[in-house]
Amino acid sequence: MPSDPFGDQQQFSEYYAARRDVVRRTAYLLCGDWHWADDLTQVAFMRLAVSWRKVRDRGALDAFVRTCLMRAFLSETRRAWRRREHPHAEVPDTRAGPDAAEQSAARAAFTAALGRLPPRQRAVLVWRYYHDLDVAATAEAMGCSEGTVKSHAARGLTRLQQLLGDDLELRPAAMVEGSS
Repeated sequence: MPSDPFGDQQQFSEYYAARRDVVRRTAYLLCGDWHWADDLTQVAFMRLAVSWRKVRDRGALDAFVRTCLMRAFLSETRRAWRRREHPHAEVPDTRAGPDAAEQSAARAAFTAALGRLPPRQRAVLVWRYYHDLDVAATAEAMGCSEGTVKSHAARGLTRLQQLLGDDLELRPAAMVEGSS
């Protein structure tokens, strides 16, 4: 008996509504630009929508979307026009008080430092420390070996420490909470 197309559409809509913001924040960590993050998010969900009926294991949807997002990001970084763009940091809202301004400045500094890493190192750090994937899951999402993940993570963290200094903690999830 064929599946109900409206049931499939409803399930996709529910999944999209539940995961859209997380995927968008992840895309932002990868690229450092909200508009580009929106584009990457759209590409990832469009690829999922096209493949929706073929997905048998609904528990693997997050992994599928992560893979689509990462592939779209890496593909875009290879385009010459993206390398010429230089996004500017947003001006923090100082009316919210000094704590909010400090958090916004720390978030902007972290995002800028993350943006200075090579795309694959940045992707490894986002998957490992923002999404809290283990080495094996990160390697699977990126289509590389576990050793490659470990070396990219080590090099990326070392470079972030150089860029940020010892004053800032490396907490990617905390750095982007509340951003949009």
